Amino acid sequence: MSSKEKPYVILVAEAIYSKVCEIKKKNPEISNINAIENFIGSTTYNEISSGKFHDELIEKVSKKKIPAETLRLLHIQKDLSVKQLIQFPELYYAKSHYPLEISQRAFDHLWRMCESYELWCKESKQKHLIYLKIID
Repeated sequence: MSSKEKPYVILVAEAIYSKVCEIKKKNPEISNINAIENFIGSTTYNEISSGKFHDELIEKVSKKKIPAETLRLLHIQKDLSVKQLIQFPELYYAKSHYPLEISQRAFDHLWRMCESYELWCKESKQKHLIYLKIID
């Protein structure tokens, strides 16, 4: 794959990855894990977890002539993201740092999205876009 045109379904992963990278660049001493945890609750996280990010993306791309299958995949991705990133005010057990199952699920989903973005960068020969080095 040598095309540098992004598939529409990679755009949410790119948004997540970009924001996690911003957090990491502002705090170079923190781990990727902490950067992703800091991403949880951000404006971008809230837009993705509420479905707003996908709604705006779908509205924007539906004006173009794209295959119905691509729109279907975006709807599936939206539903999955909303379910995986479900919002609760307290995601950790009281007096401990052990995440609840629901927050671990959100973290795992975000980690996989970052991995997906790096894999796309690698496959599309854009390794210069890889900053977190999650797939290494």
